[in-house]
Amino acid sequence: MTSYRDDHEQQRDRSTDESSYRHAAGLSAELEAALLRELLKLHRDLDASHFKRSLTAPVLALSDATGFHGRWLSSRRTIELSRRHVIESSWGEVVEVMKHEMAHQFVDEVLRKTDETAHGPAFRQVCESLGIDARASAPRVEGGDDTGQEQRVLQRVARLLALAESANVHEAQAAMSAAQRLMLKYNLEDIAAGASDPERYAFRHLGRVSGRVSESEHLLGALLAEHFFVEVIWVPVYRPSEGKRGSVLEACGTHANLEMAAYVHSFLTHTAEQLWRQHKKANAIHSDKDRRTFLAGVMSGFRDKLRRERDTQRNEGLVWVQDGDLETYYRKRHPYIRHTRVTGNARTDAHHRGREAGGNIVLRRPMESGVQGGVRLLPQRGSGS
Repeated sequence: MTSYRDDHEQQRDRSTDESSYRHAAGLSAELEAALLRELLKLHRDLDASHFKRSLTAPVLALSDATGFHGRWLSSRRTIELSRRHVIESSWGEVVEVMKHEMAHQFVDEVLRKTDETAHGPAFRQVCESLGIDARASAPRVEGGDDTGQEQRVLQRVARLLALAESANVHEAQAAMSAAQRLMLKYNLEDIAAGASDPERYAFRHLGRVSGRVSESEHLLGALLAEHFFVEVIWVPVYRPSEGKRGSVLEACGTHANLEMAAYVHSFLTHTAEQLWRQHKKANAIHSDKDRRTFLAGVMSGFRDKLRRERDTQRNEGLVWVQDGDLETYYRKRHPYIRHTRVTGNARTDAHHRGREAGGNIVLRRPMESGVQGGVRLLPQRGSGS
């Protein structure tokens, strides 16, 4: 086992098995030491954001033991994490496991509840108040299984968007508009039903980890929040195999809305790049100097198109009302949100051309074979972090 104390004292007595696994996983001793420092920073950050700086930094350890992703060892004041899980899983999953174990530490060292089982009433109350998954199994991240109703809605949306393959521009647009109206009606009915089940919501990391978030990526996240019934935020992630930090877009919502948002994110990312290649070829452009500007234009153009469609829906009496339960879920996950100003690309001819191209995008062909004969709009899990 390797550990890292708050005074940065490294433990050097690593076993041969640990060294062999690090080598097999491509993680050097230096990268593992950096990982432990990052886990310590994560503990401090979560202590500040969720536990009001009430926790004293424990020993953080990586273990090759199997059968768990994380555990709080009270007698040794140690949070022990599975080395394999930390290295191979998304950073979002690592964060959720850390939150879970910190909740155990809080109950043990702050509340001093020693007369209850590990996942007893006090622990469950702490998790509920802080938006932490209280289950003893690995916390659910990046979406869960759709309910029967959600799956039926997604199947109908998938069929409608498949019709958008039509060569007739008007038929394709009508199909996309019908799919948007269906998702809007579904969400309005869902909120009207008054369902207040925390299991309705989950989160998912979308797209790639980015060291520097571009304007087009910011615009894409914003249009998802504005038109596809999710809350979004850029969250920090760490890549243990590279020893580098970055950011990834996190979306929060119901499982059906996460599935739709994930499809739209993937589709627009791919389509924008395809449109840039077509623009380069058509205009004999050999440099990618204007690529970021063009991509920002594409996202702006598609956002404008969605806003026009929303105005049409409003005229039909379909007005979106904010999902208060989703807002509660989102705020529990992110108690302190910092807003930053994004510097846009120059509004050059490349941006204008991109905006025109974005205004002509039609969502289409999301269908993919799923488990047990169902359909999904995207693969079950994103590879974002």
